[in-house]
Amino acid sequence: MKIQHDISLKKYNTFGIEALASHFIEITTIQNLQEVLRQKGYRKKLVLSGGSNMLITNDLNALVIHINIKGITILSEEENHVILKIMAGENWHELVIWTINHNYGGLENLSLIPGNVGTSPIQNIGAYGVELKDCFESCEAMDISTQQIITFSKSDCQFGYRDSIFKNKGKGKYIITSVNLKLSKPPHRPNTSYGAIETELKKNNIDHPTIKDVSNAVISIRQKKLPDPAKLGNSGSFFKNPVITKDKFITFLDNNPDAPFYQISETAYKIPAAWLIEQCGFKGKRYGDAGVHKNQALVLVNYGNASGQEILRLANKIQDAVSTQFDIEISPEVNIIG
Repeated sequence: MKIQHDISLKKYNTFGIEALASHFIEITTIQNLQEVLRQKGYRKKLVLSGGSNMLITNDLNALVIHINIKGITILSEEENHVILKIMAGENWHELVIWTINHNYGGLENLSLIPGNVGTSPIQNIGAYGVELKDCFESCEAMDISTQQIITFSKSDCQFGYRDSIFKNKGKGKYIITSVNLKLSKPPHRPNTSYGAIETELKKNNIDHPTIKDVSNAVISIRQKKLPDPAKLGNSGSFFKNPVITKDKFITFLDNNPDAPFYQISETAYKIPAAWLIEQCGFKGKRYGDAGVHKNQALVLVNYGNASGQEILRLANKIQDAVSTQFDIEISPEVNIIG
């Protein structure tokens, strides 16, 4: 276990932001993590996993702890389902492909989401009609102050829309070390209710889709809409879709009768942030090396040498414009660090 100094974090964040960590260590075991958390003499310690849901805005005067603990274990198996334990350092999309290859269903709609397994419960990742909580059993997390492992059940995690206890009162208190998921065994009932998936399946003349068919459809959709972080720095969806009250929605729809929306309860409506941003004229716009992707207005991109501060200024500019034009506040889905 070796602590390095003045390490570039460019390859450790999908935005490709150049920033230095004053101290850096890669963790491959639970024991390593306990040891490094017990070490004194560091003003600040910062946990880094897949680097996919973050924007680094400055050099970090901290001990950056890169979680790279690997492993997939079958905890139990019954006729209709299997429960897997996946360590935090496993790549999310590689896990999805692994489950499909083993004919375990439930994650196919979450194909091609960037990042690692350990961060998936933090924002309750979701896409195309499915969220992590739909197959989540529990997770283990290390209490940073005591270095003890604590098990969090689904209810303990307090999952919401791109939200969990780990983003609220548990923020900065725990490091997720593993996640347990309950997945289906054949016959599967894949979720194809999301319109884009139905369209993609019909285009390929698939009437009775397998979980692999659904995964392939999702991958195709995402590749058309979203840039590959390896080719164009980004962190996926930068903003959350705002949820507004019924009274505010009525006023909004009166002023914008063609706007898309999703009713999520009798009193709450979700408005696509991408539509709001596009209406404000930002889609495809570039400001130096910071920009908004041409195919998906939710995605902010680094064309090569943008700083984290430049990306953040663009995000703030977008938020101000949406607030001014629609009286709706949009908030970042990514974690702002620095």
